[in-house]
Amino acid sequence: MDSGDRERFVSRLRLLVVTDAEQASPRSVLDVVREAIVGGCRAVQLRDKRGSARDILTLARKLREVTRASDALLFINDRVDIALAVGADGVHLGPSDLPLTCARHWAGPFLALGYSTDDPEEAKTAVAQGADYIGCGAVYGTTTKDVGTEAIGVERLREVAMAVPVPVLGIGGISEENVDGVTRSGAAGAAVVGAVMASADPRAAVARLLDRLGRTETDA
Repeated sequence: MDSGDRERFVSRLRLLVVTDAEQASPRSVLDVVREAIVGGCRAVQLRDKRGSARDILTLARKLREVTRASDALLFINDRVDIALAVGADGVHLGPSDLPLTCARHWAGPFLALGYSTDDPEEAKTAVAQGADYIGCGAVYGTTTKDVGTEAIGVERLREVAMAVPVPVLGIGGISEENVDGVTRSGAAGAAVVGAVMASADPRAAVARLLDRLGRTETDA
């Protein structure tokens, strides 16, 4: 992408909302995402570790309609095939998923690739293999992934952010109360789950998070 497209890409990654059906309940993921987008969210990651491929595809299609209408990015967790099928903007992968080199081979230039790591050297390798952004955490600990109470802290996030030339997003236990630490780390933005998915008012939660992260001139 050219410099203008890259700047816009980074701007929209300032706040990435990661879906979680359990935390959204009794509302639907789609309803919460709609509210988040009204609040200013311009990047969404569909994460569903339990649904069937068919179920994930169905929801991905609905989210693609909503995100496209608002010029927001849509990333699909793990599934390159579903990301390509719905015309998503990208796919997010981890160490146990399809290798980045394979994902780039199948996705070509059509998908942005995200990768999860909290290690600066691994982040460098991921970028060399095609990663367009890095998700780094769990910064403050998390209950949405099987990592126990692990928390890498803001300093490790800073190390990863300084190690690579692509956007690094802090993730894990991030809330309105502690998101300032992500900003001070030099990370490009934050990825949040419960702070929006579990919020009684996702629209307002997103707006407050964006205010703390700092809006840019290219924000929609």
